[in-house]
Amino acid sequence: MVEKTGRRISVRSSVIASQIEVHRKYGGVVPEVAAREHVLAILPVINEALETAGISSKDIDLIAVTKGPGLITSLIAGMETARALAFAWKKPVMEINHVEAHIYSNFIEPQHPILLPAIILTVSGGHTGLFLMDKAGRTKLIGETLDDAAGEAYDKGAKMMGLPYPGGPQLAKEAEKFKKTGKTSQLVFPRPMLKDSSLNFSFSGLKTALLYQLKQDKDWKKRRPEYCFSYQEAIIDVLIGKATKALKKHPAKTMMLSGGVSANQELKSKMALSLAESFPGVNFIFPPLKYTTDNAAMIAAAASFKLKTGKPLTFERLRVSPSLQLK
Repeated sequence: MVEKTGRRISVRSSVIASQIEVHRKYGGVVPEVAAREHVLAILPVINEALETAGISSKDIDLIAVTKGPGLITSLIAGMETARALAFAWKKPVMEINHVEAHIYSNFIEPQHPILLPAIILTVSGGHTGLFLMDKAGRTKLIGETLDDAAGEAYDKGAKMMGLPYPGGPQLAKEAEKFKKTGKTSQLVFPRPMLKDSSLNFSFSGLKTALLYQLKQDKDWKKRRPEYCFSYQEAIIDVLIGKATKALKKHPAKTMMLSGGVSANQELKSKMALSLAESFPGVNFIFPPLKYTTDNAAMIAAAASFKLKTGKPLTFERLRVSPSLQLK
């Protein structure tokens, strides 16, 4: 439940049902299990959100729902629930692109004024992309991963090194251990497409390089923090390198970071340092920690902005879509 004032979103209630413990025993997300958990949790979460906000369905102006991209079974669970509520409550509905919602998480209680145009780096387990938001607030994709997302590279790399799910945060913790030693890593991992002129990414080769290095090093477990540190450094160098290249191609007043990987402190710190050195006049904005991973508040935030240019739908016209392109 959100309210919009200018370019700032205020959250009246945000309830998240986490499935981390459910999927941890499998070492990753199982689509069928995720969908089942969605079905079980979605109505209790909606009821709790209404109670926390102190409102009823009569006070709602619009229902916003994720249309994709994402796990199709989970998307269907959310879409069918939105369809049923729109019919029962006689409310209009707005379909929201999942990745676009991550972008608008930056508008939830921002720490600095959001000046446009802006470059947005969206980094999560399933998606990695660069977007340009123009002065009118229109957003377009200007770069994306050609294979794996950066978040997936984190998680798969962590799994190779025996770290528990979710792997990304665990890998970052191990990397921090090595960083605190003050030592220089002797490991060198590739920075895929860093020197490429495009704004696209590729992380599959980096994962392969880690796999081969681990196979060659019989004592890698003793050096796990160092491996995590060097592997993370490679990912972050590519992300920041591409983001700054986007700023050179498309001069902007704001750099935004969004998606689950935006919770990574090392990424935020290095991005802030890079911007301060090369683009001192650019504001750096990232969402509050609790809105970095998937959440309903960011879906509602996106809908509040999309109302300016898009028209709500009736429940009969709702459709799931896997596209990363924003419309």
